[in-house]
Amino acid sequence: MIAIGGAIGTGLLVASGGSISTAGPGGALVAYGGIGIMVYLLMQSLGEMSTWLPTSGSFETWATRWVSPSFGFAQGWNYWFNWAITVAAELVAVAIVMRYWLPGVPAWVWSAIFLALLFLVNAFTVKGFGETEFWFSLIKVVTVIIFLALGVTMILGIIGESPGFSNWTTGEAPFVGGFFGTFGIFIIAGFSFQGTELLAVAAGEADDPEKTIPRAVRAVFFRITLFYIGAIIVIGFLLPYTDPHLLASDVEDVAVSPFTLIFEKAGILGAATLMNAVILTAILSAGNSGMYASSRMLYSMAVSGKAPKIFTRVNSRGIPMYALIATTAVGGFAFLTSLIGDGAAYLWLVSVSGLAGFVTWAGVAWCHYKFRRAFLAQGHKLSELPFRARFYPAGPIVALAMVLIVIIGQNHELFRGTASFTSVLSTYIGLFAFLALWGGHKLVTRKPKVRAQTADLSRTDKTSTDVVSNAADSNGATPKGPQQ
Repeated sequence: MIAIGGAIGTGLLVASGGSISTAGPGGALVAYGGIGIMVYLLMQSLGEMSTWLPTSGSFETWATRWVSPSFGFAQGWNYWFNWAITVAAELVAVAIVMRYWLPGVPAWVWSAIFLALLFLVNAFTVKGFGETEFWFSLIKVVTVIIFLALGVTMILGIIGESPGFSNWTTGEAPFVGGFFGTFGIFIIAGFSFQGTELLAVAAGEADDPEKTIPRAVRAVFFRITLFYIGAIIVIGFLLPYTDPHLLASDVEDVAVSPFTLIFEKAGILGAATLMNAVILTAILSAGNSGMYASSRMLYSMAVSGKAPKIFTRVNSRGIPMYALIATTAVGGFAFLTSLIGDGAAYLWLVSVSGLAGFVTWAGVAWCHYKFRRAFLAQGHKLSELPFRARFYPAGPIVALAMVLIVIIGQNHELFRGTASFTSVLSTYIGLFAFLALWGGHKLVTRKPKVRAQTADLSRTDKTSTDVVSNAADSNGATPKGPQQ
């Protein structure tokens, strides 16, 4: 449910309409289907690595052990920053959504309440995060299922008059905008699917990950694909790509959500209010996930010596409070930059984090390729793996190639020869930041890359032992550390 909830957000509930208006129903279907295949391959990689070594450090730990310490350093800080700034972005979004009901309340009030709520949920127990994320995800899943069921009945003419295939053949449909129209939606679809990798972070504190993670990996892809592909098909049948509402549905506006439009077509009273509540749930879910993932990554990096030691401390409930407080502070500070001047600083921060998810995905594919090579080079048998990824080595190689294409293709103007230096810098600044972290660490430490024959394949994560000793040294007591 955590992985499903991470992938169902405003990208599906709101921006899917903008995807269809840009590329047509056929173009959107191809784009979301292609990204779905890429996510399936990445989930296979995540399943194999997170069942062999379940740890909250996940991407940073794997990269350090199986690629190079410098690559792990860059991956860890990249993922932490990505989610910390995502929290800030959700603080802006929640104010937009609440304006629908209470337009007279200042935006900062809702953002402050939202930030305090997220902090409290994550500050008590890890179960608090798990429980809230489960229910947030369930609300979104039920909404999408109802939407798909209603859509099918409308397409078949059981409710109202069936439009048939008219919206798939009108104008330039089903493919609008040619190659660049569809390719542009690949990028949007990629952002929409981000969050599925949370499964790997949660594995570090999950009960019996050897059983729960494989089950999640197998279920998540098919359910997410059903939701996204099914929704695109339903919207494509029931709404023409020329619908003026869809043209504006790339913004956080419940009135132009294709879900709202179709619920209204079905005669559901209060459809806009219903969808506003669901979208608010999606935003809370994204912020909740961001707070959890970033605090655990910062904690893990501190344990491995890649962040200040203070972040290794946990309280009696096993919560890394200093890491959580730091993440909350960064999210709050980044939000405040959106209120100062023209908000340019905030927009640059969001641009930096925008590519971070794709960089993480590229790292997942590369880590899996290196892990399996080291696994076989050291004489292990595939039967030892709790979960064996399908399609290796083609799986991680294809996934890596697709992710790199999406990363490079972020700026269409660059390939058309009309891009300015500023637009290129703002688009790829996240990639430049990652490369700077990677290269800077390599330059300072001079640590070599990891060789397959000497890679650390032990299944023991040293995090728990280190946390207990650090906490005992600082507090005079030995609290229970996060489950590993």
